[in-house]
Amino acid sequence: MALAGGEELEQLLDEQVAYYQALGGSYLEQGLDLPGGDELTEALEAFRPTGRVLELACGPGVWTGQLLRHATEVTAVDASPDMLAVAAARVRSDRVRFVRADLFDWVPDRRYDVVFFGFWLSHVPLERFDSFWSLVADSLAEGGRVFFADDAYRTPDELVHGPSSSTICRRLEDGTSYQIVKVPYQAPELEERLRRIGWNIRVTATSGPFYWGAGSRGDLGPRG
Repeated sequence: MALAGGEELEQLLDEQVAYYQALGGSYLEQGLDLPGGDELTEALEAFRPTGRVLELACGPGVWTGQLLRHATEVTAVDASPDMLAVAAARVRSDRVRFVRADLFDWVPDRRYDVVFFGFWLSHVPLERFDSFWSLVADSLAEGGRVFFADDAYRTPDELVHGPSSSTICRRLEDGTSYQIVKVPYQAPELEERLRRIGWNIRVTATSGPFYWGAGSRGDLGPRG
C-alpha cells in the first residue's frame, strides 16, 4: 500500500472530497450488491448505538436512520454540502444535528457515547490513520464505544496504480475521473493495527467483502 507525500496527499484528499460532492444523490446507486451487506445491518442492530451518537462521514444518511432507532440524538458530519442536504431530506428528524466539516481538520465540540462511521475508514490514508483515531478518542465520553462498517472491494479497472497502492481511480457516469483513497483492509490486519495504537476493537469479516468493527478504547483484558 503505497503512501503519498504531503502536498500530493492533500491534493488527493481534495479530489476525494470533490468526487463525493460530484456524486451527490447518485451516491445511493454506488452500493455493492454483494454477499454480507445484510450482516452489517444486523451487527449494528445488535450493537445498539444508544445515547448521544456521532456519525462521521454520514454521506446521504444511509445509516443515520438506523442510528436513530437507538440513539437519543445524532451529530452527523460530512464534508459535502450536497450529501448533507440529501441526508437531511432523507432523515427529517429534529434529533439529528448536521455539521459540514473536513474530518481531517474538525475538532468535536462535545463528547459522545458512540462514534460510528460507515464506509469511511477505507478512505482514510494510512498516513492519517493514527490521527483519525485520535479524533475518535477525543470524541468519546468515558466508557464510550465505537462501531464501523466498511469493505475491501476494489475492481481491477480502479487499480490504475497497481494493487499495492491505496490510491484508486473512480469515474462518474459522464466519464469524469477522480483519484481517491481506498485501503483494502483485511479484518485480522486491521484489528492488530488498532490494537497497536490502544484500541480494543474486534473486527469481523462477513461472507462477502464487507467487515465491521466494534469495541472501545483500551485493552479490556485477554481474549478468548
